[in-house]
Amino acid sequence: MSKNKVNCEKCGKTFHSDEALSFHVRAKHPITEEPKKSKSYKGLFLGIGIIVLIVIVAIVMLSDSGSSGEYDTFAQCLTDSGVKMYGAYWCPHCEDQKKDFGKSFDKINYIECSLPNRGGQNAECNAAGIKSYPTWELGDGKRVLGGKSLQDLAQLSGCELVKDTK
Repeated sequence: MSKNKVNCEKCGKTFHSDEALSFHVRAKHPITEEPKKSKSYKGLFLGIGIIVLIVIVAIVMLSDSGSSGEYDTFAQCLTDSGVKMYGAYWCPHCEDQKKDFGKSFDKINYIECSLPNRGGQNAECNAAGIKSYPTWELGDGKRVLGGKSLQDLAQLSGCELVKDTK
């Protein structure tokens, strides 16, 4: 133990020993330095990972939406020959008809008749005199009511029902 008095550099208080000064400094003047920030790439990798995931999802969605269906040729023939389907988003028979075509339904000339929230029928379908869904209008203007099999639509339209090969 030293008999010399020692002073605290931070507050100037006098102590009778180095040991007493050491206890004082630890208690009254703890080290308050900010810890050194380590170089962490965790946030960078997380951000890159999210971007990569978004890009992959977008590619899958775009490639799937652009892919062809198995009845594309048939559906395109219906449209080219003037066939139209009038329907409503809430109509279960219309939904079944859409499922029959699968991805190829995108090639069908489809007219949505329902207003949002089933709020009635739009002006185009009113003017066309549509009373039930689905209503198929053939190229010659003849109308056929209700869901139809693909075979029936082929017979009615004169389009050949073929499955497209990929």
